[in-house]
Amino acid sequence: MGLKDILVRAGVYLLVPCLFLVFWDIMARQLNNEVILPGVGQVTELFVRPTESLIAMGSLAINVAISLVRVLAGYVLAVCVAVPLGILMGYYGTAFRLLNGFVALFRPIPPLAWVPLVLAWFGVASLATLFDVQKGSGYVYLNNLKFSMVFIIFIGAFYPILTSTIHGVMSVRSTLLDSARVLGASERDIFRKILLPASSPSIVNGMRIGLGVAWMCLVSAEMLPGSLSGVGYLITHAYTLARTDIVIAGMISIGAIGAFLDLFFRIIEDRKFAWTRLTR
Repeated sequence: MGLKDILVRAGVYLLVPCLFLVFWDIMARQLNNEVILPGVGQVTELFVRPTESLIAMGSLAINVAISLVRVLAGYVLAVCVAVPLGILMGYYGTAFRLLNGFVALFRPIPPLAWVPLVLAWFGVASLATLFDVQKGSGYVYLNNLKFSMVFIIFIGAFYPILTSTIHGVMSVRSTLLDSARVLGASERDIFRKILLPASSPSIVNGMRIGLGVAWMCLVSAEMLPGSLSGVGYLITHAYTLARTDIVIAGMISIGAIGAFLDLFFRIIEDRKFAWTRLTR
């Protein structure tokens, strides 16, 4: 790919964002009310100085980092539970019949509906409570990982990953599995060399969707009692103070990090699962 092709492709990707910024700036000038719509420059200043304290709640960078840790904690927990469970339900018909009805019962429940029950279960308990850390820098970090927040994020990410994993395992052609058994392959070899590689595209796609849902649950999780940090809490508190520029900066931060993580999964799909295009 030559330099000209790279510039053309970059121009195509940047065209719509640039037009949006121009439209945003024009509308902000026309309204002339920074509470309703702050200017592009006003929001950009917050990103130029990301370590500067905002409305006595810490910097944008620190709050984004705290939110990222919370999302990853709930998301990794969801992956560790949903992927093995999905493989079990997808591969063994008995396990699917036993668990599918029970799991499907909770799938339609929105993560926000769990909030009252989660608060009754966990309150404001955190990892600091679990490890009995009551002061010091360790307390500050561990106290930010409250069980209620992690659980809400976990629930949001769990079902997309589980559903895609079940679908991926069930979609593996039975002829491949039967042929491997006839040729003397063990169940371990079938799992490692046929089942897992063939279902991986669907599993990774579910992980990609689950991560997006986890970010959507973040703001709700950070509104729970006991939260004093995080970009979701920063957005909520900035709204009460009519700091719309901070609200928009927080939204852009969530979107940018979410897009970056989504790009990570897209790269994996392009590099590891390019063979799936040949089967279409």
